[in-house]
Amino acid sequence: MKATRLFLIFMCALTFLGGNGCNRQQATAPIAYVTNGVDPFWDLCAAGVRQAEAEFNIKCAVLMPANGLADQQRMLEDLLARGVRGIAVSTIAGEGQTQAINEACKKAVVITQDSDSPNSDRQVFIGTDNYKAGRACGQLVLDALPEGGSVMIFVGRMDQDNAKLRRQGVIDVLLGKNQMDVAKKEFSPLAGELKNDKFTILGTRTDQFDYAKAKSNAEDAIAAHGDLDCMVGLFAYNIPHCMEAVKAADKLGKIKLVSFDEHDVVLEAIKSGDVQGTVSQQPWKYGYESVRVLKALLDGDRSVIPANKFIEIPFLTVTKNNVGDFIAEKKKMEELGKKK
Repeated sequence: MKATRLFLIFMCALTFLGGNGCNRQQATAPIAYVTNGVDPFWDLCAAGVRQAEAEFNIKCAVLMPANGLADQQRMLEDLLARGVRGIAVSTIAGEGQTQAINEACKKAVVITQDSDSPNSDRQVFIGTDNYKAGRACGQLVLDALPEGGSVMIFVGRMDQDNAKLRRQGVIDVLLGKNQMDVAKKEFSPLAGELKNDKFTILGTRTDQFDYAKAKSNAEDAIAAHGDLDCMVGLFAYNIPHCMEAVKAADKLGKIKLVSFDEHDVVLEAIKSGDVQGTVSQQPWKYGYESVRVLKALLDGDRSVIPANKFIEIPFLTVTKNNVGDFIAEKKKMEELGKKK
């Protein structure tokens, strides 16, 4: 009996260290919020979860997979085995997880947030319109380079639906294309340059959430393209690592920087003028809306699901004009996240 108890304590400790968080709240929470990685972005989402917990009187476990798709899948299987009734997940492989999401839907109420699996049986997707947000990011490039120039795009991975859509939004704005039919999923090829008479998109570099690789990608791009005019980062950490490479090459201000999300380094650089701007998804709203919707669905209220099964979270373009107000809002949510 004693040995069994010690084993269970040991396994809980391992689970906690691995990112699952074996604590009382997670063991008893009827719903769960599952991210697609570990990043300050997700801490802000968790703040929204905590805000909604208090408002809707429900506990929600927050799980952050540190080791990619297999890690996330283990978390989902564990949640289902423990009888969790509702799950909000940001898919890592998008359409590649359709079958896994469908299996989960047989045992729990499943919604997607941040990154969708659009052909699965999930109840609803909560997130920014990533194509529109990508176009807003492209507009920041236009503002930085009104005469045009050469651009390199940086992103964690291209398996995720949100990454594909953001990238296409940037490309379409720079190449002067109208709003695409997102349903057709006509994405530009990854290989080769894309260009018109003003802009050349040199390529898209991925790093698989490896921060060292993110920095080396930026360094390699600077070394390979002496005429590089702008770097666009589509995940929160991309531009901070690009900034390190640009500073080391003594090209800060010469190479324009355009970001996504709300990394502290980026926000300070917007204030100083070293970064043109960023597009924020206001991530705390992801967490809040996920809990609100799961609670309603568990209570039998399906009126929270719109006809198109998409709850759009508005994005916000942050520039020097509004960065001060945005930083204040972000700090408020960070403080909320520390309360639990």
